Amino acid sequence: QTSRAPAISVSAESCIPAGLRLGPVPGTFKLGKYLSDRKEPGLKKKVFSCAVTPVFQVRMVRGELVDEAGSSALEWIGLIRAARNSQEQTLEAVADLPGGQIFYRALRDVQPGEELTVWYSNPLAQWFDIPVTATPTHDEKGEERYICWYCWRTFKYPNSLKAHVHFHCALSHGRPFLHHDH
Repeated sequence: QTSRAPAISVSAESCIPAGLRLGPVPGTFKLGKYLSDRKEPGLKKKVFSCAVTPVFQVRMVRGELVDEAGSSALEWIGLIRAARNSQEQTLEAVADLPGGQIFYRALRDVQPGEELTVWYSNPLAQWFDIPVTATPTHDEKGEERYICWYCWRTFKYPNSLKAHVHFHCALSHGRPFLHHDH
């Protein structure tokens, strides 16, 4: 994710089984840096699970997921968007050791047509000092909102708030995340 509005989303062309690991994730890991409350429309890239019969021209390449061009995960894994909340999350970012290589792991079976979205596992979030939880408040219409307790900016989704606190809030100055009851 290298631009403010990612132009590509990655979706499954065939079922991706729960527990399947993708990666390692190449480059500098900044998951969520460009996350917003909006879901930007964009080009779609389909990936295939090599564990499924080749109905969709699936190719087995050393047991990895490959895209429609046969490219390995290292070429497209960085295009997977950050999940705004746990309901839309299909993958979690994990590492074998603190500071080790990062992989994405399927949280559940991902069905054909579903977009792949990822967020930090709790241990990885703690390693990167990303807030693990965010408590909603309710606005005057009764809708859930998440408020930055440093600058009072509001967000529709919890992961948008967490990313803001970690990457963008000038008032947090690297302090750990505070909950509203502190």
